[in-house]
Amino acid sequence: MQTELIPYPQRQQQRSALTVLIVFLKLGLTSFGGPIAHLGYFRRQFVERLGWLDEESFTDLVALCQLLPGPASSQVGFSIGLLRAGWLGGLAAWCGFTLPSVALLLGFAAIAPDLNGTLGAGLIHGLKLVAVAVVAQAVWDMAKRLCPDLTRAAIALFALAAASVLTNAYGQLTVIAFGAALGLALCRPASSDAARLRPLGAEEFPISHKVALLALAAFFALLLALPAIAAIYPSHTLAVFDAFYRSGALVFGGGHVVLPLLQEQTVATGWVAPSDFLSGYGAAQAVPGPLFTFAAFLGWRMLAAPHHWAGAWLATAGIFLPGLLLVLGTLPYWRRLRASAPLTAVLSGTNAAVVGLLGAALYSPVWTSAVVTKIDFVVAAIGFCLLTRWKAPPLVVVVFCVAAALIESMWK
Repeated sequence: MQTELIPYPQRQQQRSALTVLIVFLKLGLTSFGGPIAHLGYFRRQFVERLGWLDEESFTDLVALCQLLPGPASSQVGFSIGLLRAGWLGGLAAWCGFTLPSVALLLGFAAIAPDLNGTLGAGLIHGLKLVAVAVVAQAVWDMAKRLCPDLTRAAIALFALAAASVLTNAYGQLTVIAFGAALGLALCRPASSDAARLRPLGAEEFPISHKVALLALAAFFALLLALPAIAAIYPSHTLAVFDAFYRSGALVFGGGHVVLPLLQEQTVATGWVAPSDFLSGYGAAQAVPGPLFTFAAFLGWRMLAAPHHWAGAWLATAGIFLPGLLLVLGTLPYWRRLRASAPLTAVLSGTNAAVVGLLGAALYSPVWTSAVVTKIDFVVAAIGFCLLTRWKAPPLVVVVFCVAAALIESMWK
């Protein structure tokens, strides 16, 4: 028997943020498999089991969060918390879903320096091979979904070539901007289904238009002002927050796109060792929760202060904040956004460009740092097939790649 939906103000009175925290904490401890799998867990929990949302409202939320930059599953969870228990509910949902993954990755970051010897080297190398398989799968799936025609495939190839050549600090921003411009000029938007969607707006969420505008203003102010302030008043702490904030603000198309953005901001700048970067990314596949918590690992492993606890929380706050601000800023205007043909065209080009960006990152640093022998190639290929053809969970691929790398290291 499906639970009858109660109007928002009454639900807020009847349900506490503690209830939201407990439900999302369970999801944060058990949601393996990446963003698409997370949304499946959410649907089963909040539509089918608890009846917190109807199917239409949940579909609207997912569509909005996939349209925006940022971690879609975290944005959907935050929105559900808002709907259920107001502002405290949104915070509780984010904490419950995110902090278990953060804790696990910080634990790995703390013990990583002690992983010496044959076993430690094999473990680290296995996690690098996991990154090869996972990123290759992401490129494969995103190319099929985001580049379904020749025009968008051409934009993706252009972006791949440009990203391979433009290696300066603004290379990826340039590629994304060109992708957006080409999308506006060349991509015909798909027919809008906005007419059949019931809008999600201020009447359902505790978000007024004034609050939404303030959130959008804060998003753009931080995006534009942080680099300028860091240039005028040099501070490594400010530079770290700016780097992770910009990475979180520019992740179009899927969580895996954060890999090339963070690589440019942390490895290319010398803040994080390349081996740490790839091993941490591989470890992120083995834990539940959002992939963006990889930032916590990087913040802990910074070679210079702020690092450890300070670096981890600074990086985590920086990478999640822009996506949450965008959700707050766009919910009241969702129906209008869905009906915008130019915006649809721009996003089509942008998403095609990020496929090229991720393809370039698959080669360097992922492939070049991990695949050094023929056996490595075989292991990575099997991991890729496990993900794409046998639909194995990422955790299975982690176990396989690490076990194979350990056997290889002991055999030598």
